[in-house]
Amino acid sequence: MSIRINNLTLNIEEDISSLKKKAASKLKVSEVDLKHFKILKESIDARKKNNIKFNYAVEASLEKERKIINRLRDKDIRFEEENNEEELVYGSLNLNSRPVIIGMGPAGMFAGLLLAEKGYRPIVIERGESVENRTNRVEYFWRTGKLNTESNVQFGEGGAGTFSDGKLTTRIKDKRCDYVIDKFISFGAPEEISYEGKPHIGTDILKNVVKNLREKIKALGGEVRFNSRLEDIITKNNKIKAVVVNGEEINCETLILAIGHSSRDTYEMIYKKDILMEPKPFALGVRIEHPQDMINENQYGKYANHSRLKAADYRLTYTSNIAKRSIYSFCMCPGGEVVAAASEKNRLALNGMSYYNRDKENANSALVVTVGVEDFQKECYNFNNKIFNEKYPLLGMEMQRYYEEQAFMAGGSDFNAPVQLVGDFLRDESSKKIGSVNPSYKPGYKPTNLKNCLPDYVVDTLKEGILSFDKKIKGFSDNDAILTGIETRTSAPVKIMRNENLESISINGLFPCGEGAGFAGGIMSAAVDGLKCAEAIIKKYKPLD
Repeated sequence: MSIRINNLTLNIEEDISSLKKKAASKLKVSEVDLKHFKILKESIDARKKNNIKFNYAVEASLEKERKIINRLRDKDIRFEEENNEEELVYGSLNLNSRPVIIGMGPAGMFAGLLLAEKGYRPIVIERGESVENRTNRVEYFWRTGKLNTESNVQFGEGGAGTFSDGKLTTRIKDKRCDYVIDKFISFGAPEEISYEGKPHIGTDILKNVVKNLREKIKALGGEVRFNSRLEDIITKNNKIKAVVVNGEEINCETLILAIGHSSRDTYEMIYKKDILMEPKPFALGVRIEHPQDMINENQYGKYANHSRLKAADYRLTYTSNIAKRSIYSFCMCPGGEVVAAASEKNRLALNGMSYYNRDKENANSALVVTVGVEDFQKECYNFNNKIFNEKYPLLGMEMQRYYEEQAFMAGGSDFNAPVQLVGDFLRDESSKKIGSVNPSYKPGYKPTNLKNCLPDYVVDTLKEGILSFDKKIKGFSDNDAILTGIETRTSAPVKIMRNENLESISINGLFPCGEGAGFAGGIMSAAVDGLKCAEAIIKKYKPLD
């Protein structure tokens, strides 16, 4: 048992090292009396820009705890009961073959790690390259515009999140989040991710964390195969029998399908296998870039760029009065870059990325507008000059492809991105040149009019939203701010249906998992879903001999 102390505050000039002293003072004991001290949560209160504070929750232990708490009678001090995790009970069925996991993103990595820890020796199949080779491949694409469709920002060890910001914020409340955070730290992530209100690892650090996690899976008897693409799923009597990978048939009776939201050829394959899916809403839009100094000044006032404060971020939402649609910021990357995230030829897609220090010149964020199933059902006749049945579950994917093709052509058909000044966008004028904000996108960009690669209702909602956001962040709608097109990979456009045991309702032994299956959105929720699917296998089957 320990004590939790809430609402400890430090002003911006107080170093975090003074927190233990404040905790002791709150308990009316000396620092040496504290046998154990740990920061549980940190948040920044910047509502009063001339008096920015840090708020903390901490954990401590000392002798005669109950007597001290009873004497103090302070609502901010309470006993923290020990979190005794429910023991994971092994199942009774025998496994005749090793579990197979498709995908080495957050869901696949953590499913593989837990299964390896529990003695199941999983085989992890990843179509892309190891994170080391993948990094070289991605950087070559950014320099030259020459895309490898099997190893890129979407495909490869670590998943799409490896080339983003390593954001670990999540709205889910699940004890498994603690496991994920602890493992990230043990594999090299900074310890502050365990308590920061908006934790992130950063692309540069995350690459090494991913590598260390992979090596742990292997050390525990698991196997990780790169450059290996799932080609077919073999079933018999609605049960998994084997998978075909690079022409090789691998026996398996348990398959975790953690493919990520961009494995479009895999979606098409499982659709042909009559694995039940349904279309799912997503969001479509652009990336917006401002000087990071401007965002800092808006959020922190006179304390902008203070040594105690990191690059400021923002989270913005608005519902259009005209279009009746939501627009929101997504994957905001302070001090970061807009990056090429395409995975298919002749189709352009974006992402945002930050390194751990978040010290680049620009801030960027996706600005995206909600797109519903009814939208791509209405437009289904127009996708890539193909006619699709409105009941086709992959209509959202075809919509993404269509607008990515329009963006590719608008940028010059060479993976340069179409860009437009915010002022020109609001005036509906094509941009001829850039202003004071330099686009960070590589390999290059082409000034144009983004309405050529977005639906009209998205363009109209973006205009209305940008003007609204300017009331919250002064300068948000400045003429020289940069819009880059387009952002399409906000989430999976499909959900692969599963039952209460997390298995596909079409095939026994198939576990649709993570963001690509429509059950997660971001690193943390995907990792947690991977753990859940691994637990479902553990509860059903004995470990391998």
